[in-house]
Order: sequence, then C-alpha cells, then structure tokens
Amino acid sequence: MVELNAKADLLRYLQASRDALLWKLDGLSEYDVRRPLTPTGTNLLGLVKHTAGVEIGYFGEVFGRPFFEVGRVPGWYGDEAEPNADMWATVDESREEIVGLYQRVWAHSDRTIDELALGADGHVAWWREGNRDVTLHRILVHVIAETDRHAGHADIVRELIDGNTGLRKGNENLPWNERTAWETHHRRLENAAREAGEAGR
Repeated sequence: MVELNAKADLLRYLQASRDALLWKLDGLSEYDVRRPLTPTGTNLLGLVKHTAGVEIGYFGEVFGRPFFEVGRVPGWYGDEAEPNADMWATVDESREEIVGLYQRVWAHSDRTIDELALGADGHVAWWREGNRDVTLHRILVHVIAETDRHAGHADIVRELIDGNTGLRKGNENLPWNERTAWETHHRRLENAAREAGEAGR
C-alpha cells in the first residue's frame, strides 16, 4: 500500500511548476527574457518576478511569516507599487537578481510549508470579505494552480520567441520532435479553421 503524504505530494507539484517556469528562461538573451509578447505585456522574466511575489504574499504574510524585513520592501511589491510593477523587469533588475529572489522565496515558502500543519490557519487580507480565512492546504492548492497557470503562459511566450516547447526539462511530453511535423500539423489546423469559419458564415 502506498503511504499517503499529502504535504509532500503538494510540494512536489509546486516545485515541478517552479522548475518549469525557470527552465523557460534557459538559453535566451536579456532582450528575449524581457520582451513583451502579448498586448498586455506578458514576458518571461516578469512571470518569474510576479510568481515570486505570489509566494512572498501567500506563504509569508498570510501566515504571519513575512519574507521582507521591515523597511526593506522593494518598490515593486505591496500596496504602494504602481500597477503591474511585479510583471516586468526594469533595466536595473538583472535576470540573476530576479531568479535568485525567486529561489530564496522558495526556501522561505518551503520552511513555512514544512513547519506548519496543512490545517494551520492563515488570513488573506487582500481577498474579499468572508473568504479571507484559509488553511495552509488551501493556499498550497491555490499557489500550485497559479504557478502552473503562469508556467503555461511561459510555455506559449517561449514558443513565440524561438519555437522551443516542452513540459519540463527531460520530459518534453510532445508527440513530435521534428519542426516539419509541427508545420504540417499547423497547416492542417489552419485549413480546418478556415473551412469551419467559411461554413459558419
């Protein structure tokens, strides 16, 4: 019989999502990790910075375990920050700085997860009234979902940059490796979409 360890399972999925998000930066120039690839500005390094901020809040403030020391909160984080300040890297913020921050945040988050029970109480001040009292279990599920969502954004942004795809390093989880197979598949889908669009007029 397999032993049930819910906390270890949740942490394993969270770490897999973290690793996948960082993997999408590998081999890219400073320009490419920062360039906005959607009308709303989605970019790879901004996704990492934002996700670090997510964990700072949910595994820090929510459980009374702040990541930043008093008076050391950066301008991009918190209520006073300009909108979307956590979704992009300024010229003065290096890739190494943001990735290093994210990895330090993991360590802080993992200590919270390790030291508290899944049923431990927390309080999310920025959620709507009546929904703010939470448990560590609920926050773990919430952060896994959010990190996975942003890793999916990173998948698409990376593909738009240089065509590289895959679920995670060492496990691309794709049916074909050849670019010609994907080009054929793309043409097939485009033709089907056009045909359906013309039929639906």
